[in-house]
Amino acid sequence: MDENASARLTRRALTVAHRVGLFLAMLLICLPGIWIVLSSLRPTVEIMAKPPVWIPQQLSFDAYIAMFSGIGKGGIPVLDYFRNSLIISVSSTLIAVAIGMAGGYAFARYRFRGKSGMFLGLMLTRTVPGIAMSLPLFFVYARLGIIDTHFGMILAYVALNIPFTIWLIDGFFRQVPKDLAEAAQIDGCTRWQAFWQVEFPLARPGIASAAIFAFLTCWNEFALASQLTRSVNSKTLPVGLLDYTAEFTIDWRGMCALAVVMIIPALTLTYIVQKHLVGGLTSGAVKG
Repeated sequence: MDENASARLTRRALTVAHRVGLFLAMLLICLPGIWIVLSSLRPTVEIMAKPPVWIPQQLSFDAYIAMFSGIGKGGIPVLDYFRNSLIISVSSTLIAVAIGMAGGYAFARYRFRGKSGMFLGLMLTRTVPGIAMSLPLFFVYARLGIIDTHFGMILAYVALNIPFTIWLIDGFFRQVPKDLAEAAQIDGCTRWQAFWQVEFPLARPGIASAAIFAFLTCWNEFALASQLTRSVNSKTLPVGLLDYTAEFTIDWRGMCALAVVMIIPALTLTYIVQKHLVGGLTSGAVKG
């Protein structure tokens, strides 16, 4: 009995330690986000205080009121930036996922000459940081006349996301047995019907994961957007943060408020698709 009681206490202690460790890890991960939210509600004096003020003494929504009350009156055009971000991110994601599905399926299902080298070349493009491409893209876009346009930003983000979506979707299609599609074709399905009715549903969690990561990449990207946009017609929310900077001052509270506005849609979308996202990240193989 003593040994059993000791074992139970040990397991209970390990469980508690595990949960405490997870809580501390999540707190550490969420701390920057919590700090941004608090900074958007506290006075600038507390934001700039040294040593830092961890517990706000005064909270107000003045930064949010100033942000939205200035719409159309010479203030920060938040709605225009939001619209641009939404158009560019959604369009880029849809195109990148469509191309990623085609490319991932081709790499997973077919054998062709130069397949390994082509796949390796696509993956190596991910090693180039976006900021390194900003200057060459600027010169190319200037020649083509597509700087400060939605089309230019969508084109850049599609190119940025395609390697990752192909790589991720390829891995999920490899987990779907070829026998299922072949059996569907024997039963009378065309190759296209076998793909949509059999293979696509099984790979859907992976496709959803690729889509959410591609969307978040476009939604939060700053380096390329800051170089390829010039006016309200195409500026996105991350670039809009610069509107709170002046020659000698920075409105930290307003900048944090806009950052919170940026975070809310991303969190909402992640919450909506969390089942597909978790399934896509944790599912193993679909094996018969």
